[in-house]
Amino acid sequence: MSSARQELLHLLATKSFRLGEFKLSSGATSDYYVDCRTTTLDARGSQLTGQVFLEEIRQRGWRPQAIGGLTMGADPIVVAVAVTSGDIHGFLVRKSEKQHGTGQRIEGFREKGARVVIVDDVCTTGASTIQGIETAREFGFEVVGAMCLVEREEAKGRPNVEKAAAPAPFVSIFTSTDVRREHVQHKKDDTAPPIFAVSARCELCGNPAVTNVPRNRCEVHRT
Repeated sequence: MSSARQELLHLLATKSFRLGEFKLSSGATSDYYVDCRTTTLDARGSQLTGQVFLEEIRQRGWRPQAIGGLTMGADPIVVAVAVTSGDIHGFLVRKSEKQHGTGQRIEGFREKGARVVIVDDVCTTGASTIQGIETAREFGFEVVGAMCLVEREEAKGRPNVEKAAAPAPFVSIFTSTDVRREHVQHKKDDTAPPIFAVSARCELCGNPAVTNVPRNRCEVHRT
């Protein structure tokens, strides 16, 4: 895992992941919640999001002209990738057509026939990702890939997204299992008893002590 990807995972685990009892937009309940926007709208988180998504896009050789997705989970990801790349444009998909002005659902880049990647922050049932894919194709874009930042794999939305995206592939940067594991590890690190150097001598040999938990011990006798 690249350093940028690892740092992004750590931010998601510490800023976006919470344990508890939550009701999801699908109506289901869960013992955890992931609010990716607290990471993707964070200054450093935005930088990392743009870098990690762009690295994945380039590694897969998709060569898109634009990146977009259903507002509002996709919004910060779209902007981050566009700014980081300097040559991939952005577009946003409204949940419904405007009732004023041009009445369009696609905002931003609007070149029919262009190669595009559809993105989302969290994929649970896949409904918002699928809506982004279908709307982009209806407009006239060529969808070459679909991506999400965190996939809640227990919801089994992947088959639905893969079917909608085909023949384009669907890629998740992280799974909820990845984020949960990092979150739990971070909590363990926070609650672990501190082990630190002290200006004392080992009670067994007299050498400089490196810990005072539970007694003054040197490196050799610390265990």
